[in-house]
Amino acid sequence: MTAMSVDLTPASTLSPLLDDLVDWYDASARSLPWRAGEDPWGVLVSEIMLQQTPVARVVPVFNEWMTRWPAPGDLAAAPAGDAIRAWGRLGYPRRALRLHAAAVVCRERFSGTVPSSVDDLRTLPGVGEYTAAAVAVFAYGQRHAVLDTNVRRVHARWLDGRAAPVSTTVVNADRHQALSLLPVNPRQAARVSIAVMELGALVCTARSPSCDRCPLADACRWRAADYPLPSQPARRAQSYDGTDRQCRGRLLAVLRSSGSPVSRGELDAAWDDDVQRARALDTLIADGLVVSESSSSFRLPG
Repeated sequence: MTAMSVDLTPASTLSPLLDDLVDWYDASARSLPWRAGEDPWGVLVSEIMLQQTPVARVVPVFNEWMTRWPAPGDLAAAPAGDAIRAWGRLGYPRRALRLHAAAVVCRERFSGTVPSSVDDLRTLPGVGEYTAAAVAVFAYGQRHAVLDTNVRRVHARWLDGRAAPVSTTVVNADRHQALSLLPVNPRQAARVSIAVMELGALVCTARSPSCDRCPLADACRWRAADYPLPSQPARRAQSYDGTDRQCRGRLLAVLRSSGSPVSRGELDAAWDDDVQRARALDTLIADGLVVSESSSSFRLPG
């Protein structure tokens, strides 16, 4: 089997293939709450929540969050500690603080709205290259390279004939390749971007790709090469049990469940290892997630 040649220019020769991809997306895309109406605030909240967190865990927290704080100004007016409580068990709770800080910037610098330009989005706390591009594309219909893990895997297989990207980080060649694939029209480009991302999430998955369901199968160079293995073995995931992350989570759970400051004794009861518990508490304070009122009293910020 020979893969179709793909010309990496935003030209009409790509239209039939991209049309097939967008048609697949229209028929197969998941119904996710942040896609309804393409609300910029909802897109920003979802993108930050989805960092290193599965969709299934994010959806209920996202729905509760948007009901409580439907606009940046609503969150900005709330104490930062409320954001940490509402974050629940999504993990990496500094994201809650950054999202609260981003809401404050939106209120103070952008009249209570999420900015539309990538440069302005990059000024928001916790918003990097990927998140800025994602909001600009998915909320505002712009033409930018949106390169998450799923998109980079699809590109590596479809275009490069590799099981996975060569580099673990995005490089200029990745950006150029992604932009070259997109139609010139921004709205059409945005549709292609979200379709590629969804394809990586549902079909061209890391471990069990479903090539029989892929609209790009006949053009896939990885498939044509008989699925060569990655050049490097996959990294083993770090165990969560017993880590400082788990300890921090336990301590935060005690603070989240209390409406008032908690004593050191209450935190001591949450984790047996004295040295690890003290270290975890120190890092929580340093990260701004916990406020020490005294040597024996602690609370969430705000």
